[in-house]
Amino acid sequence: MYTICLEIIKRGRYSPKRALSTLNKSRILRRSTRSKMDEELKSRENPVVLRLDSSEFQSIFTPEVITLKNIFDKYKYEIRIAGGAVRDLLIGLNPKDLDFATTATPQQMKEMFTSENIRMINANGERHGTITARINDKESFEVSTLRIDVLTDGRHAEVEFTTDWKLDANRRDLTINSMFLGFDGSVYDYFFGYEDLKKRRIVFVGDPDRRVKEDYLRIMRYFRFYGKIADKPDNHEENTLRVLKDNIIGLQNISGERIWVELKKMLQGNFAGNLLKTMIDVGVGKYIGLPVSPNVEELDRLVKRTEHLSLHPISYLAALLRDLDDVTVLYNRLKFSGYDRDLAYFLVEHRGDKEGSRPLLPYEKLVLNSKIKQKDAIEYVKEVLKYRGDKLFDQFNEWVVPRFPISGKVLKEAGVPPGKMYGPIISKIKDIWIESNYKLAEEELIKYIPGIIEEFDKNKVKA
Repeated sequence: MYTICLEIIKRGRYSPKRALSTLNKSRILRRSTRSKMDEELKSRENPVVLRLDSSEFQSIFTPEVITLKNIFDKYKYEIRIAGGAVRDLLIGLNPKDLDFATTATPQQMKEMFTSENIRMINANGERHGTITARINDKESFEVSTLRIDVLTDGRHAEVEFTTDWKLDANRRDLTINSMFLGFDGSVYDYFFGYEDLKKRRIVFVGDPDRRVKEDYLRIMRYFRFYGKIADKPDNHEENTLRVLKDNIIGLQNISGERIWVELKKMLQGNFAGNLLKTMIDVGVGKYIGLPVSPNVEELDRLVKRTEHLSLHPISYLAALLRDLDDVTVLYNRLKFSGYDRDLAYFLVEHRGDKEGSRPLLPYEKLVLNSKIKQKDAIEYVKEVLKYRGDKLFDQFNEWVVPRFPISGKVLKEAGVPPGKMYGPIISKIKDIWIESNYKLAEEELIKYIPGIIEEFDKNKVKA
């Protein structure tokens, strides 16, 4: 059934009854104003809160990082590690990548890197102050000029460069993401992100209403980082949730691809099911392609029976969908990959109970009779069994896919004339082979061919 839905998408004939209105493509820039809350925002007089000297911190000093630092030192521009890497190091994690902030302007960086024969890639970020330098043809680093947002449209910003580290920290989304790290281990924290991190609090820098209006994708980022940092599933601050709810309509102008990047990361973190329900409560569902009445009861059942398992992000969303049409609407909005799309269709179609002469047989058939890549079919069936909390998962995991001994060549050698009969005959023989628990060999299966052809001929006469 889900293959039919795929065809409908490809032919462009599906007009979802709950489809979102066409996204507004025009950019309406608003001057970024400071609210009273921002104006009264407290900051540290001395932003250095501690000096790191952990093994995780020492591990970041690759030859390429040292080379980058030495170049900035040579030209007398300050450079610090920024954002997520600082947060991760403070909680004892090795950062996956490093981003840097600097007092040098993009033009100054270009001149500096050119003089040092450093290749620069991805010039698209220059307008917003980011230069990507390729060091030793081994590592690429994004280095961004300190900046403030002057004009915003709810997703993009017109920026003005600065040399003030606090002003740059002030424009960032969450306090835990607004810290900087010097190469001597000094952690610079202007807005008490270090304390929030220790308390596992997810707090916007300054006025949450202004921060969200500057970029509505921050609604999704809030939930993503909550799942990454918080230690309880429902410890949200009421004012924060109220701000998110009041601004939720802003998500309609955020691309589905960007929403999916944040949503997928959130669903791979802690408390995925609980956070998804909270998101629905504040109104996110309507703007990310979920049904008007998502199946929250099924999501609750899913979370309860799979709390010991690691689910694919799509499984949580599939639980909220009632039918294949819902899958199509969700895909049209989020534009996730073909693999994820097919998995969503597969889960919704096959998550129900199945009957067979032996418990695992229906799932073996899903693999052996699949029209998709066998490798993907195996992964999809595993996810269905995890979704169901089925004890058959371990048994299926040990199952070795048997090789079907019949091919078109075998039929030809058995005297079957080439033509449209090959497909139906092979399909019928495969069913017989599967029901035999794969015990019938080629010679035994060939004996069924005359009877299958006779049966097809009889059906033709009746038709």
